[in-house]
Amino acid sequence: MAFSSGGRTQTSLAEINITPLVDVVLVLLLIFMLTAPVLQSGIDVAVPKTRSVNQLTEERMVVTIDKEQRVFLQDKPVNVHDLPQLLRGRGGDPSKKTLYLRADEKVPFGAFASVMDAVKQAGITNISIVTRPLDGK
Repeated sequence: MAFSSGGRTQTSLAEINITPLVDVVLVLLLIFMLTAPVLQSGIDVAVPKTRSVNQLTEERMVVTIDKEQRVFLQDKPVNVHDLPQLLRGRGGDPSKKTLYLRADEKVPFGAFASVMDAVKQAGITNISIVTRPLDGK
């Protein structure tokens, strides 16, 4: 809208105040930075290092074996003999499920093989073993 006052015209300035927007964005950034490390699985396992590592991009079923050979489904401890029933009880077609297996690098192969056998008994055939990348080249 133009106003006339003695030969000059003035226009009203409509400005958007972005200070509240910047405040909200910074608070959200801070929240995401603080919660991102917590989203990782809560069981501390030193997985082996390999050259090819794929990043997990969506939530999947994770079975973890820690260095004391305890077995966890997601973050809950389970008995390896109950694992097939627990995995089948998650619903859906087991042949279409993907399972991620995290094992500490100090776990003996026998314990790893018994967990793999329990997963196969549940009917899950798509199993990915979680590793971390090698440091350097």
